[in-house]
Amino acid sequence: MASHRQIRLGVSMIGLGYHLAAWRHPDAPAGGNMELQHFVRVTQAAERGLFDMAFLADGVGIRFHDEPPGALCHTSKNVQFEPLTLLSALAMVTERIGLVATASTTYNEPYHVARKFASLDHISDGRAGWNVVTSVTDMEARNFNRDKAPGYDARYDRAAEFVEVVRGLWESWEDDAFVRDKASGLNYDPGKLHVLDHHGPHFQVRGPLNVARTPQGAPVIVQAGASEQGRELAAATADVVYAAAQRLEDAQAYYAAVKGRMARYGRAPEALKIMPGIMAVPGRTRQEAEDKYAVLQELVQPVVGLGALSNYLGDLSGFPLEGPVPEPTNRRMHSRAQIFLDIARRGGLSIRQLYLAVAGGNGHRLVIGTPVDIADAMEEWFLNGAADGFNILPPWLPGGLEDVVEMVVPELQRRGLYRTGYESRTLRGNLGIAWPEHRRAGAKRAAIAQALGSAAQ
Repeated sequence: MASHRQIRLGVSMIGLGYHLAAWRHPDAPAGGNMELQHFVRVTQAAERGLFDMAFLADGVGIRFHDEPPGALCHTSKNVQFEPLTLLSALAMVTERIGLVATASTTYNEPYHVARKFASLDHISDGRAGWNVVTSVTDMEARNFNRDKAPGYDARYDRAAEFVEVVRGLWESWEDDAFVRDKASGLNYDPGKLHVLDHHGPHFQVRGPLNVARTPQGAPVIVQAGASEQGRELAAATADVVYAAAQRLEDAQAYYAAVKGRMARYGRAPEALKIMPGIMAVPGRTRQEAEDKYAVLQELVQPVVGLGALSNYLGDLSGFPLEGPVPEPTNRRMHSRAQIFLDIARRGGLSIRQLYLAVAGGNGHRLVIGTPVDIADAMEEWFLNGAADGFNILPPWLPGGLEDVVEMVVPELQRRGLYRTGYESRTLRGNLGIAWPEHRRAGAKRAAIAQALGSAAQ
């Protein structure tokens, strides 16, 4: 076990990569987003690199606006595997890497989510993580009998109760509830089964969950919210937070704001790992790295660039590409839209320059250079209160990730900032996050201890 704080790494293995033109890269498998072996190669590469987790972002619908018309059919952001199904398959071909997937609190019920992630945790021997999202797009809402997504406050109010119910269901059984004694015929100790019987404004859930307590006590909870409600939910419930920032001072402010809220929930700051996204493009020389990135930049079609901006800023196709970015009249996903606007305003960028600027990181940090350059960038944020680790956003897959594993990871290890072997078989153990004590079992033990103490006096 490492005796000092080290950088945590995850990889976002979305489709063919994070760059807008990833699927057009000469070495990318054009249909890889629906090929199991593509994801096997990606996940195994991350495990060779000793990454903490592989992450599957997801939405319950196509989440790329066809604005202007023709944008969607020129991207690969259209079809993808259902994540829990895929991660269950990947659990069979990996041993240590955590497996994290998105599930919406708006278009699921708590029992569904609790059961699926508990099952994945058993299948993977303790490597499951749930990325909690509230689902913001109207496109998703229209797949669930609605015309529009619920408002911010309604979504986050439901989400807070949703997470509370899921955590309660994960404690339906104590760790040693199942005795499975064939001789006596007793399968489980009835005193160690707990019925949740939750009654709240959004959910009435009796329980118990029909899955045993999981190998890591409870799947790791991941969250990615920049709004005030999102920061509060993260401080209260999350084990890991994915964040987006391009400047050190912005990342430091977010880091301090989220960790500064944890005390009110009785949580220590080290119980939460904040991992900003970073697109790292390494090369043996800076020129080689820049040339790698240029290949993708040259493949970005204007209609796709405008489509990417429309996801956040609305349709800008009526404005000249070489003109300034206008103030949006139909802003979507407000926190990310503001990041885009800040980038444009700081750099005085045209619409074309903005979509090329965000084509890679989608508002996240982009670092192009040698392994030393990239390790320097990570180390600066890690040592200066901006990050506990990073969510790697490969520009294209699998090669963009393999470059990081082969070039950047050894440099981080040389500096003593990164593990040389996994510390645990569970995701929670590798992240250095404490085992979650079963709350009811803990309360029983405390009551017994208090009674014994009183009797001894």
